[in-house]
Amino acid sequence: MNGYAGNVLRVDLTHRTHQILPLPETLVRDFIGGRGFVAKLMWDEIPRGADPLGPENKIIIAPGPLTGAFLPGAGKLEWGAKSPATGGYGDSNIGGHIAPEIKHAGFDAIIIEGHASEPVYLYINDFDIKLCSAAHLWGQGALQCEAALKAELGDEFQICTIGPAGENKVLFACISHDFGRQAGRTGIAAVMGSKNLKALAVHGTKSIPLFDPAATLESGKEMFAACFAKPGFEEWTPQGTAGVTNWVNEVGAFPTRNFTSGFFTKYENINGEALVSRIKVTDKACYGCPIPCGKYSRVKKPAYDIHVEGPEYETIALIGGNTEIDNIEDVAYANYIQDELGLDSISGGNVVGFAMECFEKGIISSEMLGGRSLKFGSVDDFVWLSQEIAYRRGIGNILADGVKKASEFFGQGSDRFAIQVKGLEWSGYEARHAPAMMLSYMTADVGAHHNRSWAITFDVATGRDKLEGKAKRVTELQHIRPLFDMLCLCRLQWVELGFELEWYPKIFHAVTGEQRSWEELLEFSERVWNLTRCYSLREIPGFGRDADYPPTRFMEEPIPDGPTAGKYMPRAVIDRLLDEYYAIRGWDKQGIPSAAQLRKMGLEFTEATVAPLRV
Repeated sequence: MNGYAGNVLRVDLTHRTHQILPLPETLVRDFIGGRGFVAKLMWDEIPRGADPLGPENKIIIAPGPLTGAFLPGAGKLEWGAKSPATGGYGDSNIGGHIAPEIKHAGFDAIIIEGHASEPVYLYINDFDIKLCSAAHLWGQGALQCEAALKAELGDEFQICTIGPAGENKVLFACISHDFGRQAGRTGIAAVMGSKNLKALAVHGTKSIPLFDPAATLESGKEMFAACFAKPGFEEWTPQGTAGVTNWVNEVGAFPTRNFTSGFFTKYENINGEALVSRIKVTDKACYGCPIPCGKYSRVKKPAYDIHVEGPEYETIALIGGNTEIDNIEDVAYANYIQDELGLDSISGGNVVGFAMECFEKGIISSEMLGGRSLKFGSVDDFVWLSQEIAYRRGIGNILADGVKKASEFFGQGSDRFAIQVKGLEWSGYEARHAPAMMLSYMTADVGAHHNRSWAITFDVATGRDKLEGKAKRVTELQHIRPLFDMLCLCRLQWVELGFELEWYPKIFHAVTGEQRSWEELLEFSERVWNLTRCYSLREIPGFGRDADYPPTRFMEEPIPDGPTAGKYMPRAVIDRLLDEYYAIRGWDKQGIPSAAQLRKMGLEFTEATVAPLRV
């Protein structure tokens, strides 16, 4: 099979054994790779009702058919597990250099199951595979652990680690790689921690078979040249994702003060210009990347001297605006602390912002904090609470389960401003005056995450009060963007430079030999979207329409200031958006896929699970 290494690695932590199995042709035929492999293997491999933090949960790791080829952004890797944050389908995507290394080691998927009796790391050097003691690494920060393993094994190994947050099973713990790339969403690092798996270390020397090596090389050269020639290349590259801060604030979508507002008056202190002029050292790129979004930064103060990758936009939004830390140096420092602890900075900033509002409203008392205060704008409070969360100390033990569960514990109306969907905290766009973006968050299969459908630019371009066409566009984006995660390519070339989608069927053919139009490739993505919906329907009692509603704040509280002052999204508008979206998807009013839709998608194997849920 061209484009594929041809093998699946199964690792049993309980019995300390492994198997190298042939990659099933049916998996390739129906699910392409990456996110597609993750979704199908999770359905097949993880028992219904499995405890996300129990030995029966499994971690699925998969590169894609284009991983490791000479192409722009061909270095993405997909991770999956039953999510401890939501109880349903969970995946997360990571860049860096680990994905090509896994392909070169000979694997298209890794299945990790069971539970190690003591801390271990997984060592892969081509087909030399073993579980090694991680006793000397347990307790180390994520960045510290990566450096230690590099020193122990050599720089040729690519390393993924968890920090104390993953070890302590914080439900929004993240996996770290390449000193600043993270698989941050859905809490898969907590699953690693529950299995006593501290790290993966991978080195590979095998070649990847290509259908037409000459055409792949020539097309790759053309694609790189086309990226460099795009008008936005010179403008976008210096600041990376931090460069969108100004625009998001200008349109009133910048998360501020636990999503109370979408406008931060001090945004110029934390934007891309502030990053470049005050802390940036150099650009930093993932494998095959022509537009390096990573910015390696240094902050030196009397209290600390740190190097960190970032902050990227999402971190600026959730640590900066959302907790009102108003200078780029302190945002970078807080970013570094959460990276070392192994906390997802999207959920991390969201959880801290929620706790600060709870303190402000008297829901969290000083006594509950051991005599401390917890105030917006305080980097000291942010760092202290992040550490409490990572080590599950005191109130941190409550907040370590995320804002949904914490609000259920605290009560007193705190659920109104627990900013999440399906148990996953909202990422960096305030959407009360952006119906397509609101719908994107509501219906994202993993919970409130922008990467499935970044539709706010469509809202701004077509009219933010207009509802017509919004559900259709969200559905289109939910096929386009996840398809990149199946091919395992970075989507930023398309998103930020306007790189034409027509390139991808051409290169898919050169690598795999499969002749598929873009529209045909999107059908694979639609199949996976329906499968992940079915997975959460299988695993979460009562899952359906109710799980797709946003927090009450967005439906009832007008934005107090900024360009979108006075705006909110009433329940009636939310319901209209959901009705239109479900109809387009072929789902019923409760968000349950119809039997006809499942047949159309080739997902008949889910029907026995889904049929009893239909009204």
